[in-house]
Amino acid sequence: MIFEQVMKARQIMSDVQEKHFRPDMPVAEAMAVHPRVGEVFAAFHLGGCAHCGISHFETIEQVCTAYGVDVNMLLEVLEGLLEQDPAPNA
Repeated sequence: MIFEQVMKARQIMSDVQEKHFRPDMPVAEAMAVHPRVGEVFAAFHLGGCAHCGISHFETIEQVCTAYGVDVNMLLEVLEGLLEQDPAPNA
């Protein structure tokens, strides 16, 4: 039983470590992860228009909350971007 708990904890830690984006991550930091992150934000109508700019100091979660976007959905798409097109620095 203890072995199973240890293995489950290791899997959780592994999942956390593999994530490149977090809800509490500032937008500027997210934009630096991959050159196409801005396109993903624009696809969700987050800062892609002249009249709906977002602060690069806000967190991903703050921006999603302000615009009514599901933060988990955005994070999933951002992670998917890196799976399909690894960052040049990765």
